[in-house]
Amino acid sequence: MRIDVAFNGSATGQGDLHDRVVLVIDVLRASTSIAAALGNGARAVVPFAGVDEAMTRARSLDRSEVVLAGERKMVPIPGFDLGNSPRGFTREAVAGKTIVMTTTNGTAALANTAGSAEVLVGAFVNYAAVLARLRAAAREGKSLVIQCAGSHGRFALEDAVCAGRFVRGVARRGIAPELGDAARVAAMIDRRMGGDLAAVLRESEHGRALVDAGFGEDVDDCARLNAHPVVPVYRERQVVPLGLQRRR
Repeated sequence: MRIDVAFNGSATGQGDLHDRVVLVIDVLRASTSIAAALGNGARAVVPFAGVDEAMTRARSLDRSEVVLAGERKMVPIPGFDLGNSPRGFTREAVAGKTIVMTTTNGTAALANTAGSAEVLVGAFVNYAAVLARLRAAAREGKSLVIQCAGSHGRFALEDAVCAGRFVRGVARRGIAPELGDAARVAAMIDRRMGGDLAAVLRESEHGRALVDAGFGEDVDDCARLNAHPVVPVYRERQVVPLGLQRRR
């Protein structure tokens, strides 16, 4: 089996996704917020690339059962219930609800996974739970693509460190995958810079922007390793905890 990493928000160019497992990462902040929402009892997260699409979908649902969440340029969208702060997705706010979400980078990255065998959403906050799923897939011979959301189509340090941690976690204890060049680079970045996650997130370009915009606590929350032990699975245009998608 093989592991590839895409740093720019799209797996295009990484080969055919058929029968491959894709992990989408947007540490700051969409994949962290999705893990927080599902970890705190949300029924599902329905991602949309566009604001109008999200609003239309939310209007089609029972208002008492939906939370409309999203951001543009880091700040909550006017008229939405929540922004993209993982601290906002508390059990009181989201338990039993469907979250309709649109963000600048993360929700768009989920749309670029057509044809894959399975799509997972990962971050530092659900690292161990998602890693167990990836290792199980690797033992079955499934190749992996780790798709970093990046920032506006550009490399994002925080996503690269997280991707490298997943590469290193899969490639141990009897699993010896072939690594693409980007996967090797990601593993080196995590090995070199991943010792202090809070510091590396705050030192990243997007982390500094979030701190300057008043979202420093969000950045620290995104560095909390294994805070939400849930495996989000994207299937049929919604993200649900592993195990629930077969009962829907």
